Amino acid sequence: MNHLSQIAQKLPEHDLDALLITSEPGERYALGFHGEGVVLVTRKGAHYSTDGRYMEQAKLQVTGAELTLTYTGKGHMALAKEYMKEHHLERVGFESGQMPVDEYHRWAELLPCILTPAQGLLDGLRASKDPQELEAMRQAQRITDQAFGEILNFIRPGRTEREIAARLVYELLRLGGEKMAFDPIVAAGANGSKPHAQPGDQAVAPGMFLTMDFGCVWEGYCSDMTRTVCVGQPTEEMERVYQTVLDAQKAGIAAARAGVTGKSVDAAARQVMEEAGYEEYFSHSLGHSLGLEIHESPNLSYTNEKPLPVGAVTSVEPGIYLPGRFGVRIEDVVVLGEAGCENLTQSPKNLIVL
Repeated sequence: MNHLSQIAQKLPEHDLDALLITSEPGERYALGFHGEGVVLVTRKGAHYSTDGRYMEQAKLQVTGAELTLTYTGKGHMALAKEYMKEHHLERVGFESGQMPVDEYHRWAELLPCILTPAQGLLDGLRASKDPQELEAMRQAQRITDQAFGEILNFIRPGRTEREIAARLVYELLRLGGEKMAFDPIVAAGANGSKPHAQPGDQAVAPGMFLTMDFGCVWEGYCSDMTRTVCVGQPTEEMERVYQTVLDAQKAGIAAARAGVTGKSVDAAARQVMEEAGYEEYFSHSLGHSLGLEIHESPNLSYTNEKPLPVGAVTSVEPGIYLPGRFGVRIEDVVVLGEAGCENLTQSPKNLIVL
């Protein structure tokens, strides 16, 4: 999953001779490989430096870039400096959204070039997923859907949030996930009113909602989903809140397509909340993009007034959170096309009563 040519083609548009890539997601996007290295992409070629821990694997996986081994006394910065001098690279972009200030100053002091903020170049490319990226995300979501089916057999009164979270991690890895996309959120009962509750010792009891937000990584790409189930019979109010969230999510998915703004998709779901009288309890935006990172851009948000690109992968996750009582969130991940969207999440969304 190499994107060196796409990056190189964008350099003239940004008036750059090269792009310096130092972050893990940037390295993975450029090379399809992560070895704690540094990538320099020029208009005519690329240079990749890594250390002895990763060089053997890099030789097997990395194509389209000159490989250089770091060693004591000559690290990434020194090698990049040599390459820039040799190829007369004067205006070099860097990942301004990823590089800490102190690190930027170290690079800027050593390199014989003008370092120029260029996060937008990579963000723009990464916003639209290509077929290989989409297949990795589909597989990550298949694993996540399977893990949801397994966890339903594990949940019962007396299980704690922490136990359920641990089982989710186990199932995601057992079923083929490389690692977690993020730490699972498992919230029972009143804890469900906190959108990012951390799993604790709260035990599941009859009459409680249980919200689970989780995902894994496959070939570097993330999945993400949320389901809320009920242990024992729900009250009429619980059923009403659940149905409102489900209707809002369906409205958001129906509105999601390339060419419209994130604000308009968010508004479609928010209108359902408002008509049901729950808008004040929907405390976050409708969704976020994901890919190599669990939170990318663009977002399905009331602040995003830019058209959404073809191939963007976004979550659609409305929620209602009644403080101190309970919460409901339902989340799917969709791929945006010109005529609508493809839902990657196949788990059922009807209210499951365990």
